[in-house]
Amino acid sequence: MSYRLHLLTSVASIFLLSAPAFAQKNKLEIKVGSHCVMQQSDFGLSTNQRTWNANARVVAVSKKQKITEDYTMLIGKRSHCHNEGVEQTFSLVNAQNDTLLVVLRNYKDGAAFRYVLPQIRKDEELMQEFTAYRLPLGANRWMQEYDRQGYEHFFPLNNTGISPESARINQWGYPALAQMDSNNYMLISESDIVRNQCGSWISNSMQNLNKYTITLPEDHLRLTPQADGTWKSPWRVLIIGSLNTVVESTLITDVATPCQLEDTSWIKTGLSSWIYWAYNHGSQDYKILCEYVDLAANMGWPYTLIDAEWDVMGNGGNLEDVINYAKQKGVRPMIWYNSTTNWIDGAPTPQYRLNKPKDRENEYKTIANMGVTGVKIDFFAGDKAETNNYYLDLMQDAAKYHLLVNFHGATVPRGWSRTYPNLISMEAVYGAEWYNNRNVLTTKAACHNATLPFTRNVIGPMDYTPGTFTDSQHPHITTHAHELALTILFESGIQHMPDRPSAYYNLPEVVKDLLKTLPSTWDDTKLLAGYPGKNVVLARQKGDVWYIAGINGTDEEMDIAFNLKSLRNAAKKGILIMDGAQQTSFDIKNYTFSKQNSIHCMPRGGFVIELKVKN
Repeated sequence: MSYRLHLLTSVASIFLLSAPAFAQKNKLEIKVGSHCVMQQSDFGLSTNQRTWNANARVVAVSKKQKITEDYTMLIGKRSHCHNEGVEQTFSLVNAQNDTLLVVLRNYKDGAAFRYVLPQIRKDEELMQEFTAYRLPLGANRWMQEYDRQGYEHFFPLNNTGISPESARINQWGYPALAQMDSNNYMLISESDIVRNQCGSWISNSMQNLNKYTITLPEDHLRLTPQADGTWKSPWRVLIIGSLNTVVESTLITDVATPCQLEDTSWIKTGLSSWIYWAYNHGSQDYKILCEYVDLAANMGWPYTLIDAEWDVMGNGGNLEDVINYAKQKGVRPMIWYNSTTNWIDGAPTPQYRLNKPKDRENEYKTIANMGVTGVKIDFFAGDKAETNNYYLDLMQDAAKYHLLVNFHGATVPRGWSRTYPNLISMEAVYGAEWYNNRNVLTTKAACHNATLPFTRNVIGPMDYTPGTFTDSQHPHITTHAHELALTILFESGIQHMPDRPSAYYNLPEVVKDLLKTLPSTWDDTKLLAGYPGKNVVLARQKGDVWYIAGINGTDEEMDIAFNLKSLRNAAKKGILIMDGAQQTSFDIKNYTFSKQNSIHCMPRGGFVIELKVKN
């Protein structure tokens, strides 16, 4: 017998196929229309007491249920998110007649599924998940090597399943992007990790490089019932369709638990000055910190970030002095903490202030009373349930004291910004900070930057810290227009501006004015053109303005073509900021755009366009 879940209005459909009893094999299959883009993908799981694998039988199928996701986001690609789909639940039994439910959802931009155990046995532990995604032979894929210390690797193009950076690696972090055929792409990730759940990643092997199996960080995860008494896995999320579909999708937050905060009026977004990129140990110096407070005040940015080692501050002041100075200037301070879950010799301080519930409550209360408006928490390790519980504790307790949260050296977004909107950003990216650490970003930055909108930034906010016009420890060879474009291209609830105050003061007035008024949250996002690693043109709307950013990810000159047909009511005349004659100069002009446009970019170049929305 064959069971199929299908939504006619979907771009993509996921099926659970139960073959005849003598074959005794169950598979997941994905089709776009009548065309199969993924087939023979395994599913199932095992605990220390029972197993559901290919031999499990489908014994019942629920009626189709319409799913409508309609909610607002305080950060992200758009403020109003809407998605529709169909849900159907399949009941599987193993040889012992134990039941496992597979909940499948088809949405307009992809599919999601999760496992549900209706009843949990005493001392039952999750041992393994058999879910595996099979890619077409030779498929282009952009995947980062799994890094449990912070998801900070490149997404290099490969079509073999072997990393071009390290052939020994067969573990890959989320998100993972694959080109399934000439027209369709699939981005693999997960969402809605709740308390006592671990995260996962995907692994392949030399024996089957195109089969990617979900891998868990712990093989004895104690199963804990949720509020309804069942155990549920996180959603396995597959965003499927064109590159436009992938980039513009909100499927990760669509399936996440809705907002758990009663009051979100205190959550404010914006740009922030940030000291670490230019001054490694700058937060030890009161006077330099004051310069960054002044930068935020002069640029109209609402925030400044006081980074690591503020507890040993000197040169005329301490933390309370900087906070008071910021308040006098109308700037909201955020401060850094070591999570102290991934402690190493020489790790920055302060340490061990947030680990215990009572200590955390006292610390949050103290800094909130001082006038601190948010925390950046760094150095997490892995995706185990214990660490995820700690993330949840940090967010929930911070909300009690109206503190924003930015996780660094951390895992990737899995929909938490919908559930706890005070989570305004996460790092989990090989970002501009690495100009401070190694020289490898210098030659790879342009290609990497042109890949991130199709991969990492699809699944949630990304604290890349864009907008560097001078050099840190190691130089950048992207153009100034490229660097300016990143402040729009990359989405983060608070966009941390990392360069020296003098760098921003010396920009041309038009560029400086753009940065003074630039939003960090958006009403809508549209992909206008691009291919991972080559180039990208992205448009973001805020109020009555469309901001368009484009970059060249290659080392050759390029004319980047794009059209404006998808931009609602965009004016034809606007400001164009593009590459000048040199890497460090701009060409700024008033420009009349048509539906079809082409902008010339230098190697590793870029451009920014500002268009009003017609009334």
